[in-house]
Amino acid sequence: MEKYIIEGGRPLKGSVSVSGNKNEALPALAATLLTKKTVILRNVPRIGDVLTMIDILKTLGASVKEISNNDIEICCKNIKHAELDKKKCRQLRAAILLAGPLITRFDHVVLPPPGGDVIGRRRLDAHFFAFKKLGVSVDDTGGNYFFKKSGLSGQNIFLEEQSVTATENAVMAASKAAGTSVIRNAACEPHVSGLARMLCSMGAKINGIETNILSIEGVNELDGTEHTIGPDYLEAGGYVILAAITNSEITIKNINPNDFFMIKLTFEKLGIKFDLGPDYIHVPAGQQLKTQQDFAGDIPKIDDGTWPAFPTDLMSLVIVAATQAQGTVLIFEKMYDGRMFFVDYLIAMGARIVLCDPHRVVVVGPSKLVGAEMQSPDIRAGMALVIAALCAHGQSIIYNIRQIDRGYENLEKKLAGLGAKIKRHTY
Repeated sequence: MEKYIIEGGRPLKGSVSVSGNKNEALPALAATLLTKKTVILRNVPRIGDVLTMIDILKTLGASVKEISNNDIEICCKNIKHAELDKKKCRQLRAAILLAGPLITRFDHVVLPPPGGDVIGRRRLDAHFFAFKKLGVSVDDTGGNYFFKKSGLSGQNIFLEEQSVTATENAVMAASKAAGTSVIRNAACEPHVSGLARMLCSMGAKINGIETNILSIEGVNELDGTEHTIGPDYLEAGGYVILAAITNSEITIKNINPNDFFMIKLTFEKLGIKFDLGPDYIHVPAGQQLKTQQDFAGDIPKIDDGTWPAFPTDLMSLVIVAATQAQGTVLIFEKMYDGRMFFVDYLIAMGARIVLCDPHRVVVVGPSKLVGAEMQSPDIRAGMALVIAALCAHGQSIIYNIRQIDRGYENLEKKLAGLGAKIKRHTY
């Protein structure tokens, strides 16, 4: 077991580069199963979830070679079966993404229920609906999901929710189905579009990328490719908040400015300002954070939604930011009913937060935070607690940092490079 020991309450300075997007890397790894040819993936983050996905591919028979620290070569020519390891799938929500590619190669797939962050109910109904429309039966047998195809055929599919992973699964399966599929109410997050572009480079025929309506003309075979994972805008958003609440000047490199329009508008509700460059963000020091009232003088609200709305994975972090902004703000987490429960740790640190229900908190700031001992409950709340600890006066200890390692690459090294006092300890 490992923990972070953090000495907070000091400004930081310097530059930091974000890693590849976890939420693009995981479906890209799954997509290598769609071809028997070699695929090279670049800018792959070395994080826990990615390493688990690679391990699962290896157990299926994939050949995985490391080209460099963040570049890998994968060949899935010798995949012999489609029964997945229960223990490894329990560690990874994205294990569900293996079902779509595998069902294009085998008559049946056996998938244990996937794991991942415990942030509330996380339904798989949209996945199963899409599979059934394409010609795949889905049964819950012996504690596993059993997928069996009678032949994949293109269909009109309207997803009941704009699920990122359901969209990705449907697109991957449809790319090798007979005929044309049209997926409406599709998710269009940057990582979904990144996967679609990768599939097109493999020979898939997909129209409507970056929109909510995708048209996929199925092909018999897909080729190998070389694909670069896009930058992680969620990691970058965390550094923006860190800089703003610690009175720090930080430049964040390796970003795509198109990912930040709604994030910028939302952060401005708390008085957070930053400059967007062609491939960087600059956050100036000395910001005076203050909540911006709505036009009629009402208490402002920050809520999340599917792209291009404010991303749910930044909601835990924006709560920490709100503790340092003068004024009152309502934060409404619409997508998950367990994401807010980590706020007890912030309250113990001195934050003034009212947990209204599983989906809403009211935050009154600014509050002087003090160091505390905490447990990281999930990836994003873990990063939120790290940021809170760096803002707080005194020492904080964060346990269960394996959860943070699942989503952030070399976090303590990157933060130490900015001047943070953070150390990893084994206990």
